[in-house]
Amino acid sequence: MGAKRIIYMDHSATTYVRKEAVEAMTPYHAEHFGNPSSIYSIARESKMVIDTAREQAAKALGAEPDEIYFTSGGSESDNWAIKGVAFVNRKKGNHIITSKIEHHAVLHTCEYLEKEGFTVTYLPVDQYGLVDPAELEKAITDKTVLISIMYANNEIGTIEPIAELGAIARRHKIPFHTDAVQAVGNIPIDVNAQNIDLLSLSAHKFYGPKGVGALYIRKGTKIDNLIHGGGQERRRRAGTENIAGIVGLGIAIELATADIEGHNLKIRALRDRLMSGILAKIPNSRLNGHPEKRLPGNINISFEFIEGESMLLWLDDEGICASTGSACTSGSLEPSHVLLATGLPVEISHGSLRLTLGDINTDADVDFVLEVLPKVVSRLREMSPLYQKSGKEGGCNVQ
Repeated sequence: MGAKRIIYMDHSATTYVRKEAVEAMTPYHAEHFGNPSSIYSIARESKMVIDTAREQAAKALGAEPDEIYFTSGGSESDNWAIKGVAFVNRKKGNHIITSKIEHHAVLHTCEYLEKEGFTVTYLPVDQYGLVDPAELEKAITDKTVLISIMYANNEIGTIEPIAELGAIARRHKIPFHTDAVQAVGNIPIDVNAQNIDLLSLSAHKFYGPKGVGALYIRKGTKIDNLIHGGGQERRRRAGTENIAGIVGLGIAIELATADIEGHNLKIRALRDRLMSGILAKIPNSRLNGHPEKRLPGNINISFEFIEGESMLLWLDDEGICASTGSACTSGSLEPSHVLLATGLPVEISHGSLRLTLGDINTDADVDFVLEVLPKVVSRLREMSPLYQKSGKEGGCNVQ
């Protein structure tokens, strides 16, 4: 009996690590293990490769190398940006603005700060998940010390008008942070052109290793340290550096940003064929997120009358790896806060499926999903009393 075919379509949860990154990282696990804080030669070599990775990350963002600080990943970067700016500006004001569809690394950090005496405005989004710049402008007060709006949503793929939102923050002299964990490597980014003061990223979203990320901090931005201890990262983030991980991040971000548009042509073509095929083949389904302003590999579709968790189990039996939303909440039975924020009813939110494509996907993968998914949805609906009572067999779809 042959091995089950695996079709991986959950690249927003994590990507594999590129061969080039693995090869570059390997020597720093064993041969070149020196602590960068020491002064002998093998330590200096470790420091040199960290400096190289810092340059690679900076180039990818249009930043300066000394504006890049390595962290353990996106969640730490989000926590540092938000808590650091909030606490250092506490005497000036206690108001933060974010959106209702942020990753929980942002939302839970803001909830923590509310317990510490801060007030937070959670901006609404439209049916596509877009923040209205006019709503941001109205929410600003003389106590606002930080604006944090994600670059692209991890569930529905909607890309926010970051340059416009950042320009509003700049006019009001308020630091602007963006969680760009899903965007880096998928969208061209220029922190200067887009008025970004702080930006979070994570290597495992663009074919780098897990457990390493970075925070871009514009020169002149006032921010408290999150981790105290030694003098690493120019005394801003204590802790012995993850040398191998940082090397892998540098290689991965360089490769991911070398030809974003060329790479995205392939990914978009696969996505659009899969997306249109699903909507055509499966009645009573609807696309979530903006139809055009979305990440190149993201598909999020809701199917009425079924549960997303059941759909994932059946797809897994066929070797298809997918998600119902954020990997961080995949163990939760609660409906997606992102889908609810777009106005989708609870019962339809429960039947959402996220398919996110990447480098390893092929036309054959798309064909297989288009063959399997309609059968899975049909079988689940046959077992659904709600579907039998609905009288919606053969209903139209929404895109």
